[in-house]
Amino acid sequence: MTPKALKDTLASLITQKLPAFIWGPSGIGKSAIVKEIAYDLGVNFLDLHLTLLDPSDLKGVPFLKEGKAIWAAPTFLPKKDSQGGILYLDEFDAAAPLVQAAAYQLILNRRLGEYELPDNWFIVASGNKNSSAQVIPAALANHFVHFDMACSIDDWRDWAFKTEIDESIIAFIGLNPEALFGYDPKCDSKVYPTPRTWEFVDRILKSKVSVRHLFDAISGAIGAHWATQFLEFRKRSCELPVFQEIFEGKSKYYPEDHCALHVAVTVLVSNALRKPSKQVLNHLLRYTLELDEAFAIMIIKDLQAQGISFNRLEAWKPWSQKFAYLAG
Repeated sequence: MTPKALKDTLASLITQKLPAFIWGPSGIGKSAIVKEIAYDLGVNFLDLHLTLLDPSDLKGVPFLKEGKAIWAAPTFLPKKDSQGGILYLDEFDAAAPLVQAAAYQLILNRRLGEYELPDNWFIVASGNKNSSAQVIPAALANHFVHFDMACSIDDWRDWAFKTEIDESIIAFIGLNPEALFGYDPKCDSKVYPTPRTWEFVDRILKSKVSVRHLFDAISGAIGAHWATQFLEFRKRSCELPVFQEIFEGKSKYYPEDHCALHVAVTVLVSNALRKPSKQVLNHLLRYTLELDEAFAIMIIKDLQAQGISFNRLEAWKPWSQKFAYLAG
């Protein structure tokens, strides 16, 4: 299931308090999806990394009160007077069996000893089928609605534009889709590209890392192979138009290098999203009339995916007459 489809589905399940389990490799954004849902709903998000907990961390510790043993619930669990939210049990399958057993009661009965999970909290867990993790007992697994999450280039590009990821990264992934997720179980390397590590690359580019150390830093995030490919791509794509002149209708310069074109269309989309005025969009449409058809359509589809409408613009008629039969 794609991230967008999973997000829509989980948001619907929350109203029924059905515990959900997301399966997928590390680094593809499982926790980010759940956190986005909580943000959209305006509720809390509590992320518990079960691999870092002992059974007593969840269940609490016993103490005597009036001759009876009572379990002292951990303070980090949701309180009854909270506004509600999502309790995210991360790395569930990698947790120790006793920690899984402690979580079992929370999932099944929404209780842990003396503690009771408030009604306005929803449980989501996640795990990695391909890891060397603990086997989840069938009885426990049967209490979840299970989803397999996979990478989606389109969903990632939508997210990357909204998050203002460096345009060269978006363009490079668009040209090399296999670079978005490059985990190979047969390879011993601990470094490989994932949506998470490409976000690291974005932060590296925005940091003050010196040019002479840039390759080493990026290699540490996505591996030497993809770091080499990406930096070579950036070097080849340096010949770009003046984008402000395009948005003012003053430029007709089109890069000849294929890599430069990919970066150019990505920057155009990114900048148009920041100030999507009628004037800017009209000039952009006119500029794309002389652009290679594949790149022209890429620009418009990316903007439409972000909610930009062109139907009432003056330049839309000549554009649609030239490209609409290809864009459909």
